[in-house]
Amino acid sequence: MTDISDLVVYVRVVDQGSLSAAGRELRMSPAVVSHRLQRLEARLGVRLLNRTTRKVHTTEEGEIYYGHCLRILEEVEKAEQALTESRENPSGLLKITAPVSFGRRYLAPLIPDFVKAYPEVEPRLHLTESLVNLVEDGFDLAIRVGRMEDSSLMARKLAKDHRYICASPEYLEKHGTPKIPQDLLDHNCLLLRFPGSRQFKWRLVEDGVSHFLAVKGDLDTNNSDVLLDWALSGCGIVMKSQWEVGEHIKSGELIPFLEEYVPQDNVVAALYPQGKHVPPKLRVFIDFLVERISHPVPWE
Repeated sequence: MTDISDLVVYVRVVDQGSLSAAGRELRMSPAVVSHRLQRLEARLGVRLLNRTTRKVHTTEEGEIYYGHCLRILEEVEKAEQALTESRENPSGLLKITAPVSFGRRYLAPLIPDFVKAYPEVEPRLHLTESLVNLVEDGFDLAIRVGRMEDSSLMARKLAKDHRYICASPEYLEKHGTPKIPQDLLDHNCLLLRFPGSRQFKWRLVEDGVSHFLAVKGDLDTNNSDVLLDWALSGCGIVMKSQWEVGEHIKSGELIPFLEEYVPQDNVVAALYPQGKHVPPKLRVFIDFLVERISHPVPWE
């Protein structure tokens, strides 16, 4: 394949009418310019220029080739300009994945305001309870809620994820309130199960040590909103984030307990693939989330 820089040399020589003039413009010696032209002609197998002592003239083939070179270099310039503009101006598709409940409550309502601020960015919001592989599935950003495990992804913390173990007053009146974590084993715990989830084992902290308690219950689902509805209906005990149950605890519909045993190292975070350059569309969206979610946290 022809080196694009050889095309630049050829066009400059034709435009200037001499090797030395083109060399001065390109900051090359006439010998280097001549060598580049010879290499180009050898690759093409045709003579492009007729050379005299002071001037060069295109052959018939050279004139045809010159026209094509101008169009090619113009397209290259347009492509580079487009990349420059995309680096400076947020634009293009932005594929986002988030948990269903969090995405519906706190992310989806923000999207219209973001689009108003950045009309050339086109968000595509995918809500799922499954963990999506950002690189393999072509996503720009994932909102994750939980503990941030070691990952090859970059992470930007948006907020703390305060957790509660709670149940309705009706359930606790009928079955009693657990006093220590082990008491949960004798209660009906409402379980969130989906591929990759570990939440059927509740992580609790006792004397500074984390324990995974294999709680049981007769109801489980892969939808966190359903789980909350069951808890509000008095079906059992649930472990939930503040952004899910805060309003219900405040109203008295749910009663928290065992608070000293619930670890508080979970976070809401924006995760994105590592790279030297973060696209403007992604950078401004993350900054937008920090502004709208982190200060102040809407569910506190």
